[in-house]
Amino acid sequence: MASSSGNSNSTSSSQLQNSGSEEELHLHQMNMMDQRKRKRKESNRESARRSRMRKQQHLDDLMAQVTQLSQDNNQILTSINFTTHHYMNLQAQNSVLRAQVTELSQRLDSLNQILSYLNAPSSNVLAYETDQCFETSGDHSFNNPFNLPYLNQAIMASPDIFQYY
Repeated sequence: MASSSGNSNSTSSSQLQNSGSEEELHLHQMNMMDQRKRKRKESNRESARRSRMRKQQHLDDLMAQVTQLSQDNNQILTSINFTTHHYMNLQAQNSVLRAQVTELSQRLDSLNQILSYLNAPSSNVLAYETDQCFETSGDHSFNNPFNLPYLNQAIMASPDIFQYY
């Protein structure tokens, strides 16, 4: 019996050792799982930190781009304002020049009419009335004052003109 009780003791001690080693194995596995969880959590934290850093860098880049685009926009607006002002000045100058062209064209037409009148043959010329005579001669130059149209106007004199004589 003693031997059987010895066997039972050794069996129970081996069972205790087995149960102890199973518990240790179970604890070891739990520790391993806890370590993996901790490593995963740490890895996730690091990944989230990197993600936040990338996000912040992207936000900083976008803000720098907004600043640059705002500056470009201001330069373009300044250029547009300058160009518009220059265009308005040129348009005003163009309007003045067109008016001058019209006026000068009218003057040229008048001068051409005067020249054609002065250079016209005597048969086409009408006689002009003066206070004393009708002039119908063929001489239409500036040397013959009776042929000029302004001589048909009356000469106005003031009664004061004779005071000094």
